[in-house]
Amino acid sequence: MNRVHLDHNATTPLRPEARAEFLRAVDALGGNPSSVHASGRAARAELDDARERIAAALGVEGEELVFTSGGTEANNTALFGALPPGRPLYISAVEHSSVREVAEALQKEGRDVTILPVDPEGRLDVPATKAALEGRKSGLLSVMGANNELGTVSPFGELRAVLEALPPDSRPLWHADCVQMLGKLPLAPRELSLDLASFSAHKVGGPLGVGVLWCSKTTALSPRLYGGGQESGLRSGTENLPAIAAAAVAIELAVQEQAAYTAKTSSLAKQFWGEIQEALPAARLLGPPIESTERLPNTLCVLLPKADGRVLVPRLDLEGLEVSAGSACSSGSIEPSPVLMALGHNEADARAALRLSLGRETSAADLQIAIKVLRTTCG
Repeated sequence: MNRVHLDHNATTPLRPEARAEFLRAVDALGGNPSSVHASGRAARAELDDARERIAAALGVEGEELVFTSGGTEANNTALFGALPPGRPLYISAVEHSSVREVAEALQKEGRDVTILPVDPEGRLDVPATKAALEGRKSGLLSVMGANNELGTVSPFGELRAVLEALPPDSRPLWHADCVQMLGKLPLAPRELSLDLASFSAHKVGGPLGVGVLWCSKTTALSPRLYGGGQESGLRSGTENLPAIAAAAVAIELAVQEQAAYTAKTSSLAKQFWGEIQEALPAARLLGPPIESTERLPNTLCVLLPKADGRVLVPRLDLEGLEVSAGSACSSGSIEPSPVLMALGHNEADARAALRLSLGRETSAADLQIAIKVLRTTCG
C-alpha cells in the first residue's frame, strides 16, 4: 500500500541534511556544554554556533534565543514568564492548547484573562481587540501567527498599528506562537514589532524535541525550570546539543526555501481543493478562501457534513491516508475542535472537519491517491 501523509502541520519528516548533522554531532561531541574542560568547551562552541545560525535565519540576536523542548514549552515559558504580576493576559479564541490551557490555569488562579473574538474565518477581530486593550494597564497579548487547524494568518499589520497607537502604560507585551508560520510565510519577529515568539524544529524537517523561544532584550522573562542555570538561567537542563545542531540546519533551510515551498504547496493545495469539490460536492472549506493570501499555503480544513472524525480518521488511515481531525496535540484523542467551536460551529460540525496539510515532499501523485481514498471512504 502506498501511504500518503497529509498531516505535515502535526510533524514533518526529518530532512536528510538535519539527520546528517545530528549524527555528526553525536559522533563528534561527547562533552556537556556547561563543562569547562576541552570536550565541554567544544560542545559549547557547537551550541553557540547553532544558536547564531538560527538567530541569523530569524533576523534576531543569538543571546535573545532560549532553547526548549518544543513549541509547547516555548509558549508556556513566554506566558508564565513574561506576564507581569497583577497584569491582564489577552489571547485569541483560536489559540493552540499550549496557550489556551495556560490562560485557563491563570484564570483559575484569579488572574485577569480576556479571550478576544475572531471572525467566521478564524481571523482576530481587530476592532474588538482595540476596545479590549484601551484604558487597561499593560499586560501580555498572545496571538498566534497562523492557526494550525484552519490555516488562517493573523492580521499582524493591523494589530501592530493598534498597539503602536496605545499609550505606553496600556501597551501590552506581544507574544506570537509562530510554530506554523516558520518556513511557510516570510517571518521576521523584530520587524513585526513582537516581543516574544515561539518556534518548533520538527515542523520544518528538524528533530522532535527542540523548541526555540525568542525574547527581545527589552523583555523581562522569568524561568519556569530551575537547576543548572542553562540558557542564561532561563531554562535549566542540559541542552540536547545534537538535536539543536540538526534544528539549526533545518531552520536555515526552511527559511532559505520558503518562497519555493509556498509556491509549490499553494499551487498543489488549490488543485487539491478543486478535486475535493468534484469528488465530494458537500465538502466546505473552512478558514479564508483558497485564493486568499491570508491563509497558510499548505493547509486545508475541510468540513464534511455528517462525518465523524472519531470514525473517519481511522478509516482513512486503514486506506493509507494520514490526516487529522483538528490539532495533533490532544493525546491521541479526537474531541470536538475548540477552534471550530470558537467559530460558532456546533459539536457535530466540530467533529466533522479534516485537516489536510501538505509538505515539502508532497506530490501531485500523492494527492491523486488521496482523492481516490476520500471519494471511496467519504463519498
